Amino acid sequence: MEEDMLIQRFAKLFFGCLAAVTSGMMYAVYLSTYHERKFWFSSRQELEREITFQGDSAIYYSFYKELLKAPSFERGVYELTHNNKTISLKTINAVQQMTLYPELIASVLYQASGSEEVIEPVYFYIGIVFGLQGIYVTALFVTSWVMSGTWLAGMLTVAWFIINRTDTTRIDYSIPSRENWALPYFACQVAALTGYLKKNLNCSAEKFCYLLVNASTYTFMMMWEYSHYLLFVQAVSLFLLDSFALAQTEKVHEVYRIYLFSVIVGYLLQFENSALLVSPLLSLVVALMLSKSLQMNMKKSTFASRLLKVMYIYLVLTVAVTLNFLLKMFIPHKENEHLLKFIEVKLGLNTTKNFTMNWLLCQESLQAPSQDFFLRLTQSSLLPFYILVLIICLFSVTQVIFRRICGEPLKETVKLEDGRIGERPEIVYHVIHTILLGCLAMCLEGMKYLWTPYVCMLAAFGVCSPELWMTLFKWLRLKAVHPILLALILSMAVPTIIGFSLWKEFFPRIMTELTELQEFYDPDTVELMTWIKRQAPVAAVFAGSPQLMGVIKLCTGWMVSSLPLYNDDDLLKRNENIYQIYSKRSAEDIYKILTSYKANFLVIEDSICNEVGPVRGCRVKDLLDIANGHVVCEEGDNYAYSKYGRFCHEIKMNYSPYVNYFTRVYWNRSYFVYRINTVISFQS
Repeated sequence: MEEDMLIQRFAKLFFGCLAAVTSGMMYAVYLSTYHERKFWFSSRQELEREITFQGDSAIYYSFYKELLKAPSFERGVYELTHNNKTISLKTINAVQQMTLYPELIASVLYQASGSEEVIEPVYFYIGIVFGLQGIYVTALFVTSWVMSGTWLAGMLTVAWFIINRTDTTRIDYSIPSRENWALPYFACQVAALTGYLKKNLNCSAEKFCYLLVNASTYTFMMMWEYSHYLLFVQAVSLFLLDSFALAQTEKVHEVYRIYLFSVIVGYLLQFENSALLVSPLLSLVVALMLSKSLQMNMKKSTFASRLLKVMYIYLVLTVAVTLNFLLKMFIPHKENEHLLKFIEVKLGLNTTKNFTMNWLLCQESLQAPSQDFFLRLTQSSLLPFYILVLIICLFSVTQVIFRRICGEPLKETVKLEDGRIGERPEIVYHVIHTILLGCLAMCLEGMKYLWTPYVCMLAAFGVCSPELWMTLFKWLRLKAVHPILLALILSMAVPTIIGFSLWKEFFPRIMTELTELQEFYDPDTVELMTWIKRQAPVAAVFAGSPQLMGVIKLCTGWMVSSLPLYNDDDLLKRNENIYQIYSKRSAEDIYKILTSYKANFLVIEDSICNEVGPVRGCRVKDLLDIANGHVVCEEGDNYAYSKYGRFCHEIKMNYSPYVNYFTRVYWNRSYFVYRINTVISFQS
């Protein structure tokens, strides 16, 4: 009998792991196929392939190229950490400033594996990213499987993730972005943490989960400069879980120690990054560890212990805020001050005419989510089931918290017939975590890429979990049918019905995506890059919009005056100054700005100069007019005023004084390139 049980468990584990790995591999192949169909990648020349990397993605890939071209890896790393060939008049530590550890790892793997003769660098690079996305999906599969006990939940998680790909990942738009490298490791950490928090876990499984939490947390910290904010949200979830004594305190504090060591390792490996020392994560973890001794006296079911519980929460929050304030006072840092100003303006606590701040506020990812987002989640049936599962779990967790406040101890083992899904610590953690991420997603649409994958996971776990249905039936006091039997039937029937309906409606659409050839061709940009490589001097410096400068740097290697980076105050100021080419400023003003950055060539984009945006007031030229005081508001109407015409229009007219400062050397339908004169002629 025991042998049969052992064989059954092994078979279940084997086929579950096989399904998880297969799901991840199929998703990676799907992404690769879709990318090929979208860009015709294999039939493009190298220049045309590189143009598909836009904005900050172009910069990340350009540094990967530089590493491969370096005579040695050590020399390549040195040139990146002392980089003076990218931005004019500025030496940057690109590894620290842009978190280039993914590119360092990719270049090492490419050269160490001997892939130079087998695969082109670009395919190797995007292949790693697609492979990581496969690991991402596998980790979500495993998390749902661990929570529900059935790998059917994992299959449903993957199905919802792929169907809602527009809202679960940015891989379609920005392959090299830091989050595409980092979030798979965070998903692995969440999967390991889910297993680690489970009750009655055998020693070897607990140790494995602990080691995986360690490794994935350290790696996640190194891959993304904003990782400590997401870990802070997770730490808050664990803090609330522990405050109500719903998990083993020792386990939770072990995770706090992992956070602490991750911050220290990150600080050292990121060239003494002071932003980590003043991060809310470090302040909260230190406050929690200092307050641990008080919490030890809270487990007794007395009125005094319940009072101490409230005092404990207050103490932790007070110490964390105070510590963070003191650290920021005494540690020199540039911890995203523009981010704090943005939050003030976003919450309506302040107003500003600053170009950069208003430009950020106009970005779609920093707006509140649109109705289309909720409509898409509803059409795929994800949102309704997520709300159902969340409500049941939330009410069950609330009941458990109330029992704990009243002094009732938690059960060591929760059985199916108990109908108490809220007593499982890993479930409570995920409920709190998804609520916190959901609150952030409701404020900023860009946060949906952090929230929606865990919506897929939690919804799939819920509909496949007999415990969830049993909890619901306990409340309904169902007597007509045996509740345990009905719970087991529904945990199989509901996901099966959902799966068939998703297959029928969405599978044909996915296959159409993979078979339909899409056309992506930008001849004007190709012509511009070709002209620069053939005609521009090697020592030339180009000025223009930061997004275009990123592409120029990647495709030509020429130095630029600005980059699409938003974590450096100096670069933000540069971007604002160079964007003045689309404002109503004089030729002399623009000339002084450009020459102050040693620019030799100016690139005007017709798409920005003649932009007709869907939201008036969010076009680049509108934001510049507001910042420069060229817009006057009277009785609700806006009036534009400046004694100069818009520079990007006026320069095309080829009359004085514009021709005195600038000489047109190249143009096509989209771009106008001007040489910035070193000797100024004032002949009309």
